Amino acid sequence: MLRNGLNPALAVIAIVSVIAACSRATESAEKPAERAVTFNGDIAPILFDNCASCHRPIDEGTPQRVATSGSSDDPICVAGAPFSVLDYDSVRRHARAIASAVQRRAMPPWLPEPGHGAFVNERRLRDDQIALIAKWVESGTPEGNPDDVPKPPTFAGGWQLGTPDLVLTLPEPYVLRPGTRDVFRNFVIPVPIGTTRYVRAVEFRADRPQVLHHADLAVDLGRVSRTLDRADAGPGFATMDDDQVQNVYGWSPGKVPVMEPSDNAWTLDPGADLVLLLHMIAGAQNETVQPMIGLFFSDTPPTRTPMSVKLESKAIDIPAGDASYVVEDSYVLPVDVDAVSVYPHAHYLGKDMRATATLPDGSEQSLIWIRGWDFRWQDRYRYRSPLFLPKGTRLAMRFTYDNSAANPHNPQRPPQRVRSGPRSTDEMASLWLEVVPRRTEDAAVLTADFVRRTVLANVVAAELNVRTNPRDAAAHNVLAMTYLQTGRAADALAQLEEALRLNPHDAEVESNLGTVLQAQGRLAEGTGHLRTAVRLKPKDDGVHFNLGNGLLTTGQPDAAMREFQAAIALNPENADAHLNLALILGPRNRLDEAITHLRRVVEINPRNGDAYHNLAVAYGMKGEVDAAIPAAQAAVRLQPASAASRDQLQRLLAARRALPLRPSP
Repeated sequence: MLRNGLNPALAVIAIVSVIAACSRATESAEKPAERAVTFNGDIAPILFDNCASCHRPIDEGTPQRVATSGSSDDPICVAGAPFSVLDYDSVRRHARAIASAVQRRAMPPWLPEPGHGAFVNERRLRDDQIALIAKWVESGTPEGNPDDVPKPPTFAGGWQLGTPDLVLTLPEPYVLRPGTRDVFRNFVIPVPIGTTRYVRAVEFRADRPQVLHHADLAVDLGRVSRTLDRADAGPGFATMDDDQVQNVYGWSPGKVPVMEPSDNAWTLDPGADLVLLLHMIAGAQNETVQPMIGLFFSDTPPTRTPMSVKLESKAIDIPAGDASYVVEDSYVLPVDVDAVSVYPHAHYLGKDMRATATLPDGSEQSLIWIRGWDFRWQDRYRYRSPLFLPKGTRLAMRFTYDNSAANPHNPQRPPQRVRSGPRSTDEMASLWLEVVPRRTEDAAVLTADFVRRTVLANVVAAELNVRTNPRDAAAHNVLAMTYLQTGRAADALAQLEEALRLNPHDAEVESNLGTVLQAQGRLAEGTGHLRTAVRLKPKDDGVHFNLGNGLLTTGQPDAAMREFQAAIALNPENADAHLNLALILGPRNRLDEAITHLRRVVEINPRNGDAYHNLAVAYGMKGEVDAAIPAAQAAVRLQPASAASRDQLQRLLAARRALPLRPSP
């Protein structure tokens, strides 16, 4: 045994331990330290690219909204959102809320499922980006080297697409009064342009997004909205028929503006008005509403005409408590098209939305799938590349709704029965597919086929309304009008007679009944109902106009003229009454009076081709060829298929060539 030394066995162990420790130290020295995740180098690029369009400093005039989606750590992302992501201090203060929102994929707001349509401007973070944000937060949110931060994005005066070519707003602010109701209001916006312009993009800036359900922008070619506006007190007016205007843009919460290709621009002619429909939800206090609309123009006319194919169901009747209520619709394309965008729409009960295209060969293509619908983040989704859909393709949509108490978005507590309708507490099921026909001539084919389909869908909805409200005279009247559009005159007559039985003092029903009876050859009986309508509602220009038409049908032009004059006295903007009055005056050689009324028609409705044609005829009868030719040219431009208008123009041009040359001044 060694007295003054280590035990040999222990010595071996100690030596091994020292060797192992040295080995670990060597490994540590050879392996580089893991790079820290910093705001400037890692997080700022993600936030700048995906979040800054909403989360940015508030510029003067930029809409503001400080709100949450129900919890303090889930900020709502709209223009003028609660905080900016463009500076480190702001992001650091909200770091954990940001990490939570992106991990739950509540932010950035993007509803479509991956693999079901490839869309431009996707606001979907990758898994590695989400993990990087979480790691940065857990490591203490270091700022990093200031030289590493990328150049932040810039925004022109709060506009996402840059400075607009033309900015429009309401002629005067609208004050939304307190309450709990839905408010629908249309506003006429004159467009100050002197020449035809081609619109590539529309950007809507909501100054009070917290009260806006949605907004629609339409072109009013006939200026019919001005008449409705004058008849309604206060800024704007309540309702108008969809077929009176041409919708060109829709905004809803979360929608991102898109600059269309120049060949997809839409035409805006001088003399047209824009009409802005605002669907607002009243709250606890007055809200002054005056949004702005930015228009971006193209220098060249469009070479392609985008069209909207709409799938929808108006036969919605969701029982209280039903968590899986399904509606479906389908449509077979009559022509070859390219699909360029898709826009689904529902209200608070929407849960799952699918749209598919089944091609003629039987293969199926997903157009979009949203399995977690959120009413706050609707958008129009534009495909990265147009989708070719050949003739015979079957488009289909399937929407599922949750009307149970488990739906956190359900506005009714406890759940109530919900039907189809425009109010936010009603439901809708609509899907717009924007398409471009492969051949120019196919646009007319698609339009005609889709109009027919839409009329039939309106019949189904009106029939459901009558079954639901059998004692509502107005419901029977609407059903009668839809039957007339499909040529079902006998069915329309039966509905009008039932409506009149339910409400014997309804002037509109009397007037419609009289018109239908006359169309069936029951002239005297029909005239009686038309006269009754005027007696019931003598201050209504529409019933006077219908009576005037009825009197013309029965060979009473003098009496008809008096009714048209009465209609104009009640409503100077009744273009149809001006036109019919002119058509009586002209053959009586009262040409100056006829011209006055025809010019009034084209002032009210600059796209009335019949009025321009008759104006050219009247000027021609007076021998005023130089005045007649521009009117005839306008008639041909507005109705190129009219042989009468083309022939009239040729005769006028020949007459001018035959005139002797006038000396120069």
